[in-house]
Amino acid sequence: MVETSRHAAAQIRPKFEHFVPAPAGPAAERVTIATRARGKNPILVKGLIMSKFLYYPPLFLLTIAAPAFAGVSISSPGNGADVSSPFNLSAYASTCSGQQVGAMGYSFDNSADTTIVNDTSVNRNISAGDGTHTLHVKAWGEQGASCVSDVTVHVTDGATSNSVPSDAKSVSAIQLLGGWVEQHDPGVGSGWSSGSMSLVGSPSRSGHARKFVTGFSNAAGELYHVSFGDDTEATNFFYDAWIYLNNSASVIGNLEMDMNQTMSNGQTVIYGFQCDGWTSTWDYTKNAGTPKYHNTTWVHSKQYCNPRGWSRNTWHHVQISYSRNGSGAVTYKSVWLDGKEQAINATVPSAFALGWGPTLLTNFQVDGTGSGGTSTVYLDDLKISWW
Repeated sequence: MVETSRHAAAQIRPKFEHFVPAPAGPAAERVTIATRARGKNPILVKGLIMSKFLYYPPLFLLTIAAPAFAGVSISSPGNGADVSSPFNLSAYASTCSGQQVGAMGYSFDNSADTTIVNDTSVNRNISAGDGTHTLHVKAWGEQGASCVSDVTVHVTDGATSNSVPSDAKSVSAIQLLGGWVEQHDPGVGSGWSSGSMSLVGSPSRSGHARKFVTGFSNAAGELYHVSFGDDTEATNFFYDAWIYLNNSASVIGNLEMDMNQTMSNGQTVIYGFQCDGWTSTWDYTKNAGTPKYHNTTWVHSKQYCNPRGWSRNTWHHVQISYSRNGSGAVTYKSVWLDGKEQAINATVPSAFALGWGPTLLTNFQVDGTGSGGTSTVYLDDLKISWW
């Protein structure tokens, strides 16, 4: 962090060994007889009903595979359910198109990203943004068959609905804005850092996520920032973002998600917040000096967070609530990670005389850990609300 200007239901078919034709006749049909078929509960049959005739061939055994459950069964959520994020997904599939199931998965809407579960059942809490979504629950057979069941869910974000008033101002899809800039943060680590950004369709939730590729040495950090408006009078803010980490998260030291606001007196309030992989805490900033002679200091909360502990190759929902008073003292209220609230409840001085013009600005910073490496992080559905 730096203080420089930063503007299908499938049929089950038994496997047949051979065929025995029925006698020809005007009312007779060709009969397929399975002398051995896969499945349980074979049935002994001593006669076949042939259209209008009962024909008794020489005694033989006919085994028929009893129908087995096919496809995906979803226990929760119900179709058309109203849910708050995160919500429980409970589903199972024993067979798919006659094949034993080897894995399941799920995705939302038209997303090309599917979360895979190497089991015949799924029981976990999953997250989605506000609105109506189609949840696709999938199963794959061990020989390549695929099955899918869909349910529609109406999602209400509990954190947002409880924290953001209906008349609040907001900017959505901030990751798509032009004007993003990257720069090395000289206050982090003792080495160099470099960064690049691009918009990608996968992985993404909205169809357009911002990709950050950060190279570093000696635990250095790269800062990415963009201005998204200005409002000198607002005193309450709600930060809402989705973040995706892959296996390169093993070299991430901190993930920083800041916001800056210039007040009507010309001073800048820094709302600094990060997931600290060094101390495994959520941290926030304070000005340990004065607005003119400022001293930015990170304070460790008592709440746990470590970006290297986040599950990989999936989206994580981060929401942060904070406010300020007239002198620039900031109250960090709560942070939600994947819908789980962690209370911070800390008020600290955070006004800085930086000489900035009016702005609302957000920073996204990726710090490294260790002697060097490269990390890739994706940011989507970034929305900031204020009132």
